Amino acid sequence: MAITAAQVKELREKTGAGMMDCKKALTECEGDIAKAVDWLREKGIAKSAKKEGRIAAEGLTRVAVSGNTAVLFEVNSETDFVSKNEQFLGLMDTLQEAILANKPATTEEALNVQTAEGTINDLIINATATIGEKISFRRVAVVEKADDEIFGSYMHMGGSISAVVVVKGTQDATVAKNLAMQVASMAPKYVSQAEVPGEEVEHERELQLQMMKADPSMANKPEKVLAGILKGKVDKHFKDQCLLDQEYFLEPKTKVSQFLKDNKAEVVTFVRFQTGEGIEKREENFAEEVAAQMAK
Repeated sequence: MAITAAQVKELREKTGAGMMDCKKALTECEGDIAKAVDWLREKGIAKSAKKEGRIAAEGLTRVAVSGNTAVLFEVNSETDFVSKNEQFLGLMDTLQEAILANKPATTEEALNVQTAEGTINDLIINATATIGEKISFRRVAVVEKADDEIFGSYMHMGGSISAVVVVKGTQDATVAKNLAMQVASMAPKYVSQAEVPGEEVEHERELQLQMMKADPSMANKPEKVLAGILKGKVDKHFKDQCLLDQEYFLEPKTKVSQFLKDNKAEVVTFVRFQTGEGIEKREENFAEEVAAQMAK
């Protein structure tokens, strides 16, 4: 099948591999992006499989707390300059007030929330017209907590990253905020490995197994030893993705799980938004560059 420049571009952004390597991987995998990522990892070509949420759009995220409710939302702009001007920041303030008051469960619901100046969708359209570049309301999350739990929230650099954590077992606001800073800085996907979907664990196990089979240094090792190595590799892969297994950012030799134990605290859940993650950004002359390489 014919491999398109768009497919090569997507795979390159996910893996950091070179364009010709991406083209070869896609050809070998008949255009299947997920299989091509694994193919590159098996060959040791992919620089990282963690670039799936590539940061590509400008704008801001926001986290706000009121009582037992916390909200996070993201508004995108075309340039970083616009996201810092007074009109854009004023829009973020208006949206924060409306979202906290109405607690919309989805982006569609949020766009239909009424404000004194019309719906949120109306405000976004008006902002696009008056600011002079496209403004878009991208996503929203509403987090609720129980009375005996506390929120920890944190915004990095005015909203490039926003995070909220629900903590129980303690009422120490500093502990909760530090956990939110941990989530913001270290970007975990899960609280613990117990939350990782079984199919995701099995997928990684099979991938690591194939990589081990292709590794000459693994030849002739006893099955029990190979099983231990395989388990270690799978655990290591998920370590950085799970909050409890991460190193605590203020004490690198201490795991988050130990920090929680020391403070008699437990993380119930968390949400993290980073501006533009997963949104593709058009790169100048990239299409022409890919086309030229693919023609070779």
